[in-house]
Amino acid sequence: MNPQIENNFMHHPPKDGQPVFYEAIREKAKELAYLIDGLCPNSREKSVAMTNLETAVMWANASIARN
Repeated sequence: MNPQIENNFMHHPPKDGQPVFYEAIREKAKELAYLIDGLCPNSREKSVAMTNLETAVMWANASIARN
């Protein structure tokens, strides 16, 4: 059994205080998303930037949940 695989593919219910961290990350990312939306012309590059921002939020929250 590989402990890293076990940890990465299990449900991680929020621990005390974690939801506040998730919300803070989402709020800052949303702020950046609006900045990108307002400044960048509609383009593939803008879409990629938004997708990568969503990805960054997901991985940041995963780091909190998993560790």
